[in-house]
Amino acid sequence: MDKLQQAIQEELANRLKSGKIKSSKDLSDLFHEMYRLGIQEMLKAEMDEHLGYEKHAPEGVEHTNSRNGYGKKKVKSNLGEIPLEVPRDRDGSFEPQLIPKRSRVMAEIEDNVLSLYTHGMTVRDIESHVRELYGVEMSEATISHITDRVIDHIEQWKNRRLERVYMIVWMDAIIFKVRQDGKVIDKAVQIAVGLNNSGYKEVLGMWICQNESAAFWMNVLTNLKARGVEDILITSTDNLKGFVEAIKSVYPQTKTQICIVHQLRNSLKFVVWKDKKEAAIALRQIYSAPDADIALTELQHFEDQWGSKYPYIVKSWRTNWDHLSTFFEFPLQIRKIIYTTNLIENLNRGIRKYTKARSILPSDQAVEKVVYLSLMQAQKKWTMPQRDWPIMLIQFINLFGQQRCNLQL
Repeated sequence: MDKLQQAIQEELANRLKSGKIKSSKDLSDLFHEMYRLGIQEMLKAEMDEHLGYEKHAPEGVEHTNSRNGYGKKKVKSNLGEIPLEVPRDRDGSFEPQLIPKRSRVMAEIEDNVLSLYTHGMTVRDIESHVRELYGVEMSEATISHITDRVIDHIEQWKNRRLERVYMIVWMDAIIFKVRQDGKVIDKAVQIAVGLNNSGYKEVLGMWICQNESAAFWMNVLTNLKARGVEDILITSTDNLKGFVEAIKSVYPQTKTQICIVHQLRNSLKFVVWKDKKEAAIALRQIYSAPDADIALTELQHFEDQWGSKYPYIVKSWRTNWDHLSTFFEFPLQIRKIIYTTNLIENLNRGIRKYTKARSILPSDQAVEKVVYLSLMQAQKKWTMPQRDWPIMLIQFINLFGQQRCNLQL
C-alpha cells in the first residue's frame, strides 16, 4: 500500500509541476493514470505474495522461482480501456486474481454485465449500455462469454445435496419459446420449491423438458431422491394427469394436494361469461368451507344448481376430490400455504419480469441462465422463516411425528 500511495503521489506531483492539468479532461486523464498505476502496483503485490519475497530482496536467492518480466495487455474498465504490464514468473505458476489470465474485462464491468443480464436486458442492449456508461466497445460474443460464467454455478447448484426431509414441496412449470433446429418450440421449465424443517423456503431445482408430463415429473422426483431427499411430508401441485401417481411412486407416504386455484381456473374456463361470477361464488363455498364434510355438502349444492349445465366441472371436482380436499386435514396455518401453488406462480411472474425483453430464447442454455439468475434474485428475499413457523412446527410434529420431521428435541 505504501508503494501504491508513493507512485500515485509522484504522478500527481509531476503533473501539477508540469502544469499539465488545465481542464476537466486533463483531470480525467490523471484519474485514469492513477487508476492504472493502482492496478499495476496491486499486480506487483500479488506477485510478491506469490513468490514469497519482494523484488530485489536478498532472500530471493533462496527461492527456485523468480520474476520473468511483464506481459502487455489491454483491459476494459469502468474508466475505459487501460494498458497494463502483467508480471510473469519463471515457472508460469502465477495466476493473478485481480485480472485473471485471458481476461480482458475488469471484474466490476463483468459484474455489471451479469446484473444487467439478470434484470432482463438483451445482449445487444447491454452492449449499448456498456459503451455509453464506460466508453468501451464490447462485442456480443464477449458479453455472452461473461454471462456463461454462471454455467458452472448452475451445474453445481443443480447437483448439490439437499436436506433429508422437506415439510412441503411446491411444484409447477413455466413455459418459454425456444429456438431448436431452426424452429421455435415451447419448452417447460419445471421448478420445485421446498420448505425445510427450520421454516425456510429453498428452490430445490429446475429442469427443462419439451412437454410437461407426469413421466418427466417422476424424473424430477427421482432426481430429488438421488440428491438426498428421503421424505416429503406434503406436496402442492397442479392437477396434471398422473402427477399424484408419480409422486406416490417415489414418495409413497407423502400427502398430495392439488392446487385449488388451478382447479378453479380449469373449471371456470367452461363457464359462459354471464354465469362466471355466480359460479365462482358457488365454487368458493366449497374450498373455503371449515372442513371436508361441509365442503362435500357445498359441492353437492353446486351440482344441484349447475350440474345439468356444466357436468364436466362437477365430474372434475368429484374425480379429483381425494387430492383436492387434502388441505382440510391440516390446521389453518398449514392449509393456507398448501392449498395452492401460488408461491411458484409468484416466482414465475418474477421470471417473466426479467425475460419480457426476450420473447424467444436462443437455446436451452440461455433458458437455464436467465431462469437461474431470476431464481437467485427471488431467493435473496427469503431471509426469514415462514410466518407463524413455531406454531406450524408443533403442528407438523403432532401430525407426522418427530422422526418424520427429522427433528431432535
